[in-house]
Amino acid sequence: MRNGLEDYYVIRNNRKMRFGYTTGSCAAAAAKGAAGMLLGGKTLSEVPLMTPKGILLHLELQDIHIEEKAVSCAVKKDAGDDPDVTDGILVYARVEKIHRRTECLKELQDERIQIDGGVGVGRVTKPGLNQPVGAAAINSVPRAMIFREVENIAETYDYEGDLRVTIYVPEGEKRAEKTFNPRLGIEGGISILGTSGIVEPMSEKALVESIRIEMNQHHAQGEEYLLATPGNYGQEYLREHMNLPFQKNIKCSNYVGETIDMAVDMGVKGILFVAHIGKFVKVAAGIMNTHSHNADARMETLASAAIRSGADLECAKRILHCNTTDEALDVLQEHHMLAKTMDDILKKIQFYLNHRSYNQLLLGAVVFSNVHGYLGQTEQAEKLIRLLSAEACGIPD
Repeated sequence: MRNGLEDYYVIRNNRKMRFGYTTGSCAAAAAKGAAGMLLGGKTLSEVPLMTPKGILLHLELQDIHIEEKAVSCAVKKDAGDDPDVTDGILVYARVEKIHRRTECLKELQDERIQIDGGVGVGRVTKPGLNQPVGAAAINSVPRAMIFREVENIAETYDYEGDLRVTIYVPEGEKRAEKTFNPRLGIEGGISILGTSGIVEPMSEKALVESIRIEMNQHHAQGEEYLLATPGNYGQEYLREHMNLPFQKNIKCSNYVGETIDMAVDMGVKGILFVAHIGKFVKVAAGIMNTHSHNADARMETLASAAIRSGADLECAKRILHCNTTDEALDVLQEHHMLAKTMDDILKKIQFYLNHRSYNQLLLGAVVFSNVHGYLGQTEQAEKLIRLLSAEACGIPD
């Protein structure tokens, strides 16, 4: 069936990539369908859903179960061409008539329509997230969508009693293992997410938002100084070679600039980046998004740093013909220029980190190579290491 997204797509790398819809849209549509069948007394095969983005969806209802005072049904998540781990998952809503006096959740007693999570929907166990500790991980926009749809159904059928809506995802706990939820302290399942109701394929905005959420949680738990690693190499190096609280590291991916921007906005005091030279050599050229699609300049940056450090033309030319940074470091070592060149690179990294933040927070980096190991650290890194260690021990700065 047509779901309303047939004409929505983006072009990436010369390929047409189609839009999808969020778990929040699935939950709201399932809740609307279940409420409509419960109060209207007729079986429904699909429901229309207007998303916050202004796109009208038509979503199929699956696995319908009708009882005397409750109805449940599911909507299948379609992430479009976005690589989403929840793609294809069934998001269920159970809507039931309740008597207020039997409701034990005190914080929800004043609500005529009560929304909670069931099996496969995570529970928040740490502060700093969109929902309070103890609540189901159903974010505020999906909650509002669910409430609006169920309330409209109740008004349509002149129903004045109370309703409980339970969102559950049988596959949620297993799928959540592949998400950020375990790191965020969301236990038992996935989160019901979405601010627009629509999934745009390979959305950088969604990736940056996931970093912001994790950063905000760390800061809300009292962490004034943050550890950031661009990728798995950085995480492994941090765990194996540095005496810092590994479990507190935030994976910032390629978004060095955005990570600094968000830290300034949150009032964070400092960030220490632990990064592979293949990523962070780009920062020495002022490149704050280190994805290869945005910019490369690795060899050009190393070659120019080598020349500034006293290398001859032959050394620079050899660097420019290298395919990997480790290969380029081998060349520098052969020419006895590795230490001097890295000193130049680290000074440039410090300059551009400070430039991005306008010196509003303390920034530093520890840089390494898988082949050559520790390559050095920027001017402010040692101070950040001391502050992070003190913070981990509960010693105020």
